[in-house]
Amino acid sequence: MEVVYFAGGCLWGVQAFIKTLPGVTFTEAGRANGTGHTLEGDYDGYAECVKTEFDPTIVTIRELMGYFFEIIDPYSLNKQGQDVGEKYRTGVYSEKPEHLQEAKVFIGERNDCELIVVEVLPLTNYIRSAEEHQDRLARCPEDYCHIPEELLNKYK
Repeated sequence: MEVVYFAGGCLWGVQAFIKTLPGVTFTEAGRANGTGHTLEGDYDGYAECVKTEFDPTIVTIRELMGYFFEIIDPYSLNKQGQDVGEKYRTGVYSEKPEHLQEAKVFIGERNDCELIVVEVLPLTNYIRSAEEHQDRLARCPEDYCHIPEELLNKYK
């Protein structure tokens, strides 16, 4: 198994969507690339993200990027749906340089690549989100989600 981290606005919907994808074996709501090591305190620059464990014999990073781009507005800086702020930025993070290279190639091959504001960066820090955020939409389906329901359930 391999691990990549996707930030696509509020993590509730991103996790609900990603966990339905072929080859994904585990998801966890978290925070990527902040400066702190705790959930307490002031905002420290993190992006809300979903830790995504996947089987590379079933799904590739490029395929995961294709799915990811179905649920984000890749041109929107620090905003997805009604969620606004730096923590809602879009990004792809990994500890494996090959993942980052594949993500950059995916973006670079698009006709609109110069308009895309999705970060592609090494993972420097990860903190698991509080339990209340894990699989939130499964437990609280009436909560706000910026991803349309038909997309959330597209691969179920």
